[in-house]
Amino acid sequence: MAHPVSIDLQTESDERLVKHHVDGQAGAIDELIRRYRDELFGYLVRFTGSRALAEDVFQETFLQIHLSAASFDVDRRLKPWLYTIATNKARDARRWLRRRPSVSLDTPVGGSDDAVAMVDLMPANGNDPQGPLQGAEQTNRVRAVVDRLGDAQREILLLTYFQRMSYAQVADILNIPVGTVKSRLHGAVRAFGELWGEEPEQ
Repeated sequence: MAHPVSIDLQTESDERLVKHHVDGQAGAIDELIRRYRDELFGYLVRFTGSRALAEDVFQETFLQIHLSAASFDVDRRLKPWLYTIATNKARDARRWLRRRPSVSLDTPVGGSDDAVAMVDLMPANGNDPQGPLQGAEQTNRVRAVVDRLGDAQREILLLTYFQRMSYAQVADILNIPVGTVKSRLHGAVRAFGELWGEEPEQ
């Protein structure tokens, strides 16, 4: 009688983990959650402006992964698909927040380490959009400016600056041409610079 083959899930690709999950392999989805816990959760906190709401969206995202895993094309990369689901659910969460003004969009984002990393990725001003901001004291100001951007500009900045994704990856996630990604990013950086000049220093 053949014995089941032992699988080291930590060495498997994201795509193979989805297949293992569909095949009923225990722990496959947990390994995916472990891999993306910090990265995706950080993205969702920045997108929604609320750690509690980001936690809900994170859980909903992986619930959707569980429900839709059988339809996933294992010949494609998982990450764009994962971020597409997460971004769509984060958009819904933002709409939910706007319908409930009692929920603050100024909820602090992460701890001090996370805050510094966030600041360092954002443009300093309209004249030098690539210059990193220095100092965690600017974190609240950056968050306030990002929160004032429209959803389309907010998405582009978060995916490119925070998640450091390529134009092609962002295009795949948002289902838009690469040229549109570039033009939206240009507009988002310009808008950020303009709003930055209006935002009072902390």
